[in-house]
Amino acid sequence: MIGVVKFRKMLSHEQFRVLPGRNRLLHQRAADMNAVRALLYEHGHVFPKRLRHLKRMMALVEDETVDCPALIREECLDLLARIAEKTRRITGRTAKLKALATQSDRARRFKAMPGVAPLTAVAVDAFGHDMVKFKTGRDFAAWLGLVPRQHSSGGKQRLGRMTKAGQADIRRILNKGAKSRLGWLGQRRIAPGSWLSRMSARKPTMLVAFALANPALAVAA
Repeated sequence: MIGVVKFRKMLSHEQFRVLPGRNRLLHQRAADMNAVRALLYEHGHVFPKRLRHLKRMMALVEDETVDCPALIREECLDLLARIAEKTRRITGRTAKLKALATQSDRARRFKAMPGVAPLTAVAVDAFGHDMVKFKTGRDFAAWLGLVPRQHSSGGKQRLGRMTKAGQADIRRILNKGAKSRLGWLGQRRIAPGSWLSRMSARKPTMLVAFALANPALAVAA
């Protein structure tokens, strides 16, 4: 039997320019953050990874009485300025992506789902195939790598790890959104005894996140 080749649609000019550019800025900002943390760690000042700790870092570096060489403080100030500049650019690109999410019928439909942000909707619209090419939502999930590996034989079903063999951009955003639903703030809104509550009590967080992302794909498809 001859297989059917599912061609990837071309991104629009705006999507091609904004979405990958925002991802690149996020990686660069994370690298600069880690560089600042490493420099301060070498001199006995430990900071967590979160972006919300930037103000504490800035206050420490700007303090001339702190136990840290002047050259190190100067390097940290330069890195912090680059982080602030990248944050402004990321904010601008995020605003453009939210505007793009209102210009596509599929993005608007996907954004109407509970817990789906405009960035997720734009990612599906930009990197996803035409949904008519997928018979079911599970086919779309398999294309994204959100289904377990099959090791079944002899009529017995054996499921392995998630394949993670498909479109990485959509999978990463969906997984990040699902994990935010499972955080300490999102768990407060999970009804006791619900499917998600029972699943969270029995399974690892990453597995529950993949399971939570799968139903969203059925609606998108």
